[in-house]
Amino acid sequence: MTDQKTPRLSPDADPLDPGFLRDLVTGDLRLTPEQSLKIYREMPIQELGRWADARCRSIHGDQRRTYVIDRNINYTNVCTAKCTFCAFRRDGTEDDAYTLEVEEILQKIKELVDIGGTQILMQGGMNPELPLTWYEELLSTIREAFPQVHVHAFSPPEMIEFVDFFDPPGATLEDKLRWVLTRLKAAGLHTVPGGGGEIFADAVRRKIGLGKCDAEAWLTTMRVAHELGMNTSATMMFGHIEGVADRIHHMDLVRSWQDRSIRDFSADGGGRTMAFISWPFQRENTPLGRCHEWGQHKDDDLDQPFPGDVVARLDGSGEKSSHPEFGRRIRLVGSSDYLRTQALSRLHLDNIHSIGASWVTMGPHVGQVALAWGANDMGSIMMEENVVSAAGTTYCLSEPLLCHLIRGAGFTPAQRDNSYQVLKSHEGSDAPDLQVEDWSTQRSQKLHVENDSCSEGSEGVEVTISIDSSS
Repeated sequence: MTDQKTPRLSPDADPLDPGFLRDLVTGDLRLTPEQSLKIYREMPIQELGRWADARCRSIHGDQRRTYVIDRNINYTNVCTAKCTFCAFRRDGTEDDAYTLEVEEILQKIKELVDIGGTQILMQGGMNPELPLTWYEELLSTIREAFPQVHVHAFSPPEMIEFVDFFDPPGATLEDKLRWVLTRLKAAGLHTVPGGGGEIFADAVRRKIGLGKCDAEAWLTTMRVAHELGMNTSATMMFGHIEGVADRIHHMDLVRSWQDRSIRDFSADGGGRTMAFISWPFQRENTPLGRCHEWGQHKDDDLDQPFPGDVVARLDGSGEKSSHPEFGRRIRLVGSSDYLRTQALSRLHLDNIHSIGASWVTMGPHVGQVALAWGANDMGSIMMEENVVSAAGTTYCLSEPLLCHLIRGAGFTPAQRDNSYQVLKSHEGSDAPDLQVEDWSTQRSQKLHVENDSCSEGSEGVEVTISIDSSS
């Protein structure tokens, strides 16, 4: 991937002007937060989709759209954080609290390799009982047993807890993170997933992510990873208490810190944020989900703006005191708002290579439609994951069905690796979807419950999914 000159800003331009948008598509111009907010609020959704699709095609071409075969291994559900959107975490004393044995993790990886998988996404709760040597020995054991498998593991909140738990040497947070990441990389860690991004604005993050690292720490973790030559991803979990301006502020921070990493490290082989994946909050079984949806409480006045929009600021400086019901009302996201937000992310994040479609939370067919709203990647068949379905999400697809959805959207499905290099492009008659004679055998499965097995003959193993998932 070659670096290009940073697009120029034209803050006085009308972002709805076709000439401006054409220059946005070619990468000559970039959006200011104010322009992105205007696009979100005023551009018709179909038109927004067309411009986002045009931008996607300028980066990825007209032919291929990708997916990866990986397995999300949630190695422990014991966690010190108390995020109000999470249904997965346990304190450690409950009957269903767990930490997987190394042998169990290796067996999961073997099952992945047996179906042609190339990557594990390994994330868990922030478990204070696990020493750093546990992680190092786990990584080195995986590397020895499965040298061909890419290890994409330990999101920034976990890394910050490693710093807190292990008290590494260093005068600054960057120094401490560098010490931890250097050891993990030496043991076999390849890349860092973008879990725990949620929403960066402080007023929102303090409400929904008690005990989780703040935006500065999250972004600093990724900067140190880039310095060490490791690629990362970034995520955003929206559709809860945040305002639209908070979403744009979140995207803008991802973009500005990516600018810094490219500027400071690319000449020396540094890493970068390769992908951005956003998905809506899943309310079932979560404390946050018990809040009233805006408009459903007798005191709500729908002629007035949503509390999150009152608090939100494009620079992230919103104060919770700006509205008495902030944090007590949620605004859930449907398919149109999801597609609008994803399309805007493709236009705003001009220095991020890939935008992922969140079919896991939105459903297979919305995920398919997302390929026309700026997404170039369908993520994973999700052989396993154990945290989002705890919050009520129940989608899982086999490889043939995922390829079928991509082809049905007008593209050639292609299996990729973590660097978005194509491993297999499925043009021929031997493509997974073109081998299927009876599609009734390829219906989506329910999500995996830890230790349960999938129905016989299905490559799409049942899943339970984490809000911290990222590909």
